[in-house]
Amino acid sequence: MDAVLAGDRDAFRHLVERESASVVRACHRVLGDLHEAEDTAQEAFVTAYRSLASWRGDGPFGAWLTRIAVRIAVRQAGRRRSVTWLDPAGSPDGDRLDAVTAAMDGQSLAAMSRQDPAMLAVRAERAAALRDAVAMLPEPYREVVTLRFFGELSLEEIARETDRPLPTVKTHLRRGLLRLRGTVEPGGEA
Repeated sequence: MDAVLAGDRDAFRHLVERESASVVRACHRVLGDLHEAEDTAQEAFVTAYRSLASWRGDGPFGAWLTRIAVRIAVRQAGRRRSVTWLDPAGSPDGDRLDAVTAAMDGQSLAAMSRQDPAMLAVRAERAAALRDAVAMLPEPYREVVTLRFFGELSLEEIARETDRPLPTVKTHLRRGLLRLRGTVEPGGEA
């Protein structure tokens, strides 16, 4: 990092190569589209490079970079238009918690490709609905939920990166998840 802060572009390139897979993965979890995630990750690297002077160095560089990328991805997801799809199984509500589980447990693409195409479409729509619901959360809930589930940071890492006490982070996460439950579960607000 000292070389990067001194202006060595090759050292920054090394950091980009080291962190790119995890940053793209975090953006993909938020956006659900690989090409859009790659574009967002590139924007995050540019933003990070321009903001290197603001990096405090009290945590991992990758966590700081992921936080930047997730914020950009959430903003990008919030600019999308909403599309309503019908459930081909006939259930208007379906099991929306299934989408949360699929989005959060990182189910492999190979396992998903063995499923029925109609169910894949439903799962993708539910994951998109979850991402939209997260994007609509008020701050600080949106930030904590996004960093925890899409950025894959631990609660301690979130506390360190956001400069908040750990109990506050836990409270924000719980309240954010309760608000999400009200919008994505059957019988909820949405």
